[in-house]
Amino acid sequence: MIKHLVPRLLSTAIALASPAIAHAQEADASPSAGAPADADGSQEIVVTAQKREERLSDVPLSVTAVSGDQLARQGVSNPAELAKVVPGFTYQNSAYGVPVFTIRGIGLFDNSIGISPTVSVYVDQVPLPYLAMTAGAGLDVARVEVLKGPQGTLFGQNATGGAINYVAAKPTKDLTAGLDLTIGRFKTGNAQGYLSGPISETLGFRLAVKHENRGDWQQSETRRSDGLGKRRFTAGRVLLDWQPSDRFKLSLNANGWLDKSDTLASQFIGFKLTLPPPRGYPEVTAAIGNRPFAPNDSRIADWDPGIDFQRDDWLYQFAAQADWGISDSVTLTSITAITEFSTFAPTDSDGTEYNNFRRAIDGRIKSFSQELRLMADLDAVNLTTGINYQDDKTQERNPTAYRGSNSGVGPFRYFRFDNVTDQQAKTYAVFASADIELTETLKAQLGARYTKQNRDYQGCLRDSGDGALAAAIGFIPVIAGGAYNPVGAGQCVTLTSNFQPAGLITDELDQDNVSWRAGLDWKPGEDLLIYGNVTRGFKAGSFTPLPAVYASQLTPVTQERVTAYEVGVKATMLDRLMSLTASVFYYDYKDKQILGSGNVPIFGTLPQLQNVPQSDVRGAELDITLRPLNGLRLRAGGTYIKSQVTRSYLTPDPLGRVVDVKGEAFPNTPKLQVALDGEYSFRVGEMATYLGANLAYRSASNAAFGENPTFRLKPYSLVDLRAGFGPESEAWQVEVWGRNVFNSFYWTNVNYAVDAISRAPGMPANYGATLRLRY
Repeated sequence: MIKHLVPRLLSTAIALASPAIAHAQEADASPSAGAPADADGSQEIVVTAQKREERLSDVPLSVTAVSGDQLARQGVSNPAELAKVVPGFTYQNSAYGVPVFTIRGIGLFDNSIGISPTVSVYVDQVPLPYLAMTAGAGLDVARVEVLKGPQGTLFGQNATGGAINYVAAKPTKDLTAGLDLTIGRFKTGNAQGYLSGPISETLGFRLAVKHENRGDWQQSETRRSDGLGKRRFTAGRVLLDWQPSDRFKLSLNANGWLDKSDTLASQFIGFKLTLPPPRGYPEVTAAIGNRPFAPNDSRIADWDPGIDFQRDDWLYQFAAQADWGISDSVTLTSITAITEFSTFAPTDSDGTEYNNFRRAIDGRIKSFSQELRLMADLDAVNLTTGINYQDDKTQERNPTAYRGSNSGVGPFRYFRFDNVTDQQAKTYAVFASADIELTETLKAQLGARYTKQNRDYQGCLRDSGDGALAAAIGFIPVIAGGAYNPVGAGQCVTLTSNFQPAGLITDELDQDNVSWRAGLDWKPGEDLLIYGNVTRGFKAGSFTPLPAVYASQLTPVTQERVTAYEVGVKATMLDRLMSLTASVFYYDYKDKQILGSGNVPIFGTLPQLQNVPQSDVRGAELDITLRPLNGLRLRAGGTYIKSQVTRSYLTPDPLGRVVDVKGEAFPNTPKLQVALDGEYSFRVGEMATYLGANLAYRSASNAAFGENPTFRLKPYSLVDLRAGFGPESEAWQVEVWGRNVFNSFYWTNVNYAVDAISRAPGMPANYGATLRLRY
């Protein structure tokens, strides 16, 4: 497939771009550092995808960059909503609320806050190393850059899928301020503002805060007066930029957020006993065995009555970046960050009013990172080299209450248990990257990073303190022909392979790797770039908290490896009325990490980390922006992906049926994603007015391996509309907007929690108005 697509793509792109080549040859071949104006007078986005400022059209990588203003107009306020503007990006809500990001099929679904993702997120190149930390990343941003494919050489470990870099709006030379006030459906009332300016000739500041407030949008299926879905989210950031000379700059960043929102309620769509009689307990069937499935209405769900599902999450971060211009061509940069995150998030994942399975994530993460890099702009070489250190400590407990069919052993019943996990990961890296000018139009890119990670683990399945689980697990040796041997209340109950108490399980996982990138790009003129890259990236192995009756269930996954081949083109043509980016890619994927399933004696199917030995991803991407009329901008972006497991691999599906997943597509990896956006700006009297619309489409996929239709994620399209007006001075602006205006019913995940199958619904239609004030 790839060998046919590459020449076709290149020949088509060159043909389309031939007017651009002619135009570029007549123009100055060395444009100024300032970004050139587009046809509508807007500025081309300047990005830092390679950790230095470059025009987006000059970067030989697949990058989607969107300005902060456009994000605001399209209602993208957090990373989970990036699918509206970034083809190839998907968001999934895990069973217990931990977000899952995937780019071009490379993602890791897990319910733990402490497992490293395949898509790394940064704010001003400062890492947010775990996705649960990213809720406030979209505060007061100048732009967001989404880099696709392995980014291990410059953006570090784990970025096998890609990297998302938010660039915060910076302090201004003059005193400025802004305030955005929003009202909307479900009693929405949001406020966001900033104040920015100089403190002295060398010191500037920027203060940004926001608060999001919303009422219930979900309704209990059995108790219509009971609601869920409140939003209570507050974020803030203070930036200080000190520049005492042309050669030195110090930037300080203190930010944080507090989330007191409700967790998402699920919808019951299926029933299957984990342990049918006579081994299981019949009251589950009596309670929900004949319960009707949830209607196809995103607002209707169900949860246990009398339980508070408000989360208590917070994060704070302190970061400092120092840039020292040693000479006109050499810069030394230091980035230091301390981040601490805490969560308590109770979730009812079975979608019923019966306590079949209810769990909370109670955890804390402390992360310290330090990067020191040297950048040199030599005559024909741009060189970047540096070292990186990161120290992460994660503590997680999953207090669980349930009355499932497997909630006991023999005569002993239990209704509570804890999964506990503590991990510490120390990561050391050294890296170097060079852009080499071979000729006036041809450049080569070479980069490599050596990474070593030492990960220490301790954890177990633990009695909740009432002694019931300890008594039940202690009866397993009796079933095996031994003696009754329970541990004490509140102790670890995990067993060895000989059915003896194992106590607190300790383990370590020490691995290293070399990520690298090699590329060529040809730029015959200002308006055309053709590039090719071969990149290798790794994601570190890890442990995760699990209901581990046996110590063998806690075996970690080892690191995965992605080798990516990509050819692309970026072109501007028709006198800058049209811009085009296109690429084809092939990923060779080894040891893909998944949270799969295992059949555990006595207890049935339970979750388990696994490595899928061999798989691949093939795809193509196209992004076109047109400005056919003054004030009219049309954008169409799409990604086609064919992912598959290429080697035989036997594993239980979520319902316990052993399947060979060879030939199957990856979970949560739609073949086709499309993002369309259009906006028309015009004048009505003295008012600057605009009308806009956005469509995001994704085709069907599966929530888990096994191709069981119950776990199918249906295709859907979401349509947003917007209209705004205000004076040319932009002193104020009013926007009315609608999200999911056709009220499409969709869901982002299907989960099997013991006996109940449930789905995570997406938001219904929402609408409102925003007033923006600028001073």
